[in-house]
Amino acid sequence: GARAARIAPHGIRIPPIAGDGRHPNVQAEPAFQKGWFEVQDEGSQLAAMLAGAEAGMQVLDFCAGAGGKTLALSAAMDNRGQVFAHDAEKARLAPIFDRIRRSENRNVQIVTNPAELSPLSGHMDIVLVDAPCTGSGTWRRRPDAKWRLTQKQLDARRGEQSAILDAAKTFVKPGGLLVYITCSVFDEENGEQVAAFLDRNSGFAPVDHRQLWDSRFPGHETAARIGAAGGISLSPALSGTDGFYVCALRKSR
Repeated sequence: GARAARIAPHGIRIPPIAGDGRHPNVQAEPAFQKGWFEVQDEGSQLAAMLAGAEAGMQVLDFCAGAGGKTLALSAAMDNRGQVFAHDAEKARLAPIFDRIRRSENRNVQIVTNPAELSPLSGHMDIVLVDAPCTGSGTWRRRPDAKWRLTQKQLDARRGEQSAILDAAKTFVKPGGLLVYITCSVFDEENGEQVAAFLDRNSGFAPVDHRQLWDSRFPGHETAARIGAAGGISLSPALSGTDGFYVCALRKSR
């Protein structure tokens, strides 16, 4: 029952099984072991495409985690250029090694020691910040999680996001992009966070997000909400994906 994803040009979706049937274990397929595909929400695929990575670029995935977006960036770059995958918590990077082996990515470098990032300062075409967040964008799949979220946790995530943005900005070269992503539907983590960053950093400005979305996904103009001050929001209602927020900021100097 696999079919093309609604928006992501390289996405494949297997619909839910009706009744009591068993869902297919796609990770047991030889094709998965050969690295022909990865399991990833369509929203993550769209967010990675919006970053605009191209062959030959120098890209830093600053909060790489398990590496899903790292692999998507590498694929968009056709294994040319370099993707540096870093995460402040080394344990989060553990799955990325096996994923790189399967997919035969050759342009990904794992950087676990923050000090080793220093030579990259001011040299990156794109710095991707897939920031730690409340994960409210996943509530369509995990509705019980909303009852466990507290104001204290939201405030903690906001503090982390602010600090990460201030750290990541140093790696963007003049003319490069700082791409901020959350899997959240809360404006406190999205538009408000970006607005606060721009207040602190006059050398960055949002790109034209309507033009960005329409150029990447023509024919899907109504599948995303473009914020008044920039930024793209995805949701189960609009795009049929998890809730995501993507904002690309261009460095002028």
